[in-house]
Amino acid sequence: MIESERLSLIRKIESATGSRVITMIHRQERLTLFGIPFYRYIDIEDSEQVLRAIRMTPPDMPITLILHTPGGLVLAASQIALALKGHPAKKTVIVPHYAMSGGTLIALAADEIQMDPYAVLGPVDPQLSDPQMGSVPAVSVIKAVKVKGVEKADDETLIKADVAEKAVKQLEELVIELTVEKLGREKAEKLAKTLVYGTWTHDYPLTPKNSKK
Repeated sequence: MIESERLSLIRKIESATGSRVITMIHRQERLTLFGIPFYRYIDIEDSEQVLRAIRMTPPDMPITLILHTPGGLVLAASQIALALKGHPAKKTVIVPHYAMSGGTLIALAADEIQMDPYAVLGPVDPQLSDPQMGSVPAVSVIKAVKVKGVEKADDETLIKADVAEKAVKQLEELVIELTVEKLGREKAEKLAKTLVYGTWTHDYPLTPKNSKK
């Protein structure tokens, strides 16, 4: 019944907007599989499905992408963002609740972002996996080496810092690529530095109000 209601709403949106509606919805209730917490996030399966939907949309038909996600793999989010940007007709992203991290990266590819007044986006600073801490901000690894000094950092930390610098640079370039046509070079570069270089913590909520700053 829920699925049927959802499909009915999608058809109503398509009829009202004259667009192809694509959804990427990751519910984050704490589901468990054999007692192990299981969470959904942007993965390669998502990118395959969304790219397929974009390819099947006629070039002159607008796309409306509904996003509800905590983020996920940079590779998958990047593929979706670039494919969305490459669609010739108008692209609109709707964020009813949240589209953090990789979700924000995808939203940047749209011509228009529509958000509930209390919906949020988030920074897109890259995170590095760490066996002890789970994940750490790439910019924090770089800062730690600078503060401590290269000569006092161990080899593992230096390697992480090298990877972190590349990850930050790559995401900065991607954000610029996604927004430069809409914002111009100067504003696109400013936006990239703000979102990628650790201005806020990774889970900091960017609301429609503070996003305008």
